[in-house]
Amino acid sequence: MVNLPITIACGNYDRTRAIRDGRVKVDGCDVTYLPLYPEEIFHRAFKFQEFDVSELSFSSYLRTIAAGTSAYIGIPAFVSRIFRHSGIYIRTDAGIRTPADLRGKRIGLPEYQITAVVWMRGMMQHEYGVAPNEIHWRNGGQEEPGRGERTPLKPIPGLDLKSLEGDQTLVGMLRKGELDALFTARAPSSFLRGEPHIARLFANTRAAEQAYYKKTKLFPIMHLIGVRRTLVERHPWLPVSLYKAFCEAKSLAMVDLRDVNALMVTLPWLEAETNETIAVMGNDFWKYGVHENLPEIEALTQYAHEQGLTERKVGVEELFAPSVFEISKV
Repeated sequence: MVNLPITIACGNYDRTRAIRDGRVKVDGCDVTYLPLYPEEIFHRAFKFQEFDVSELSFSSYLRTIAAGTSAYIGIPAFVSRIFRHSGIYIRTDAGIRTPADLRGKRIGLPEYQITAVVWMRGMMQHEYGVAPNEIHWRNGGQEEPGRGERTPLKPIPGLDLKSLEGDQTLVGMLRKGELDALFTARAPSSFLRGEPHIARLFANTRAAEQAYYKKTKLFPIMHLIGVRRTLVERHPWLPVSLYKAFCEAKSLAMVDLRDVNALMVTLPWLEAETNETIAVMGNDFWKYGVHENLPEIEALTQYAHEQGLTERKVGVEELFAPSVFEISKV
């Protein structure tokens, strides 16, 4: 039997590396793994559907599902997830000390629809009472001018959202005082350089994020895996083969975190960090699976609808291949 050749476009994560280096096989497939940055993957996947299997922005995927235009069907391997308190940056002279101070401010973001800022806005609304329509939003390139929304965005009633013009960038506008804050997934270059005008809203992000988790039990999901629908129609066994492989690769990465013989990650106190995370979040702190992540999936679908990104709240059953909801056990 000849294996099915597939391309997988995904980040170079420890939790997927065993697929890339061949230690983990996708049953029935010969894999070409393309390790790319998420922004490039999403642009090429959503605009041109270039990949058989692709890491996908969860919020943009939600929008294509709601619109009935998705070329991919989801696999609940959540290869990117991160608490987003650390992604809120403020201008130090803008009078912002607490989340409530964001009301009425001019806030920049790379795209209104990116998953990171959907979570940030949801957190602001549900944890701090600051609604999206109380803020003046400006979207565009963070470091380079010309960035637009990756999937078409209709005007959202009651929302002040304007695109940057000409050669404007978010970093440049914040530096000039033309913005008061940034919501972004990628640390701005000005922050990394230590420029004095920029700081994080939550100075102790670790404490804020741990408190958020203890209260909500939500570990925000950013990206999932999508497989081309036309492939699934021809090869209905493919979603489970992919899901099993991603789960196995993640399991190997988790073993590496506990290996103190020769550290697999360039952190001197890796074991202590892992143990502290387990103490807060439990042994399986990076969960895959639909049922295992229902609170996060429900929260994100709710936020996307509340924020005007989808005209309806998308049902969980629409998001994933039916065969991955229940995997057989021995």
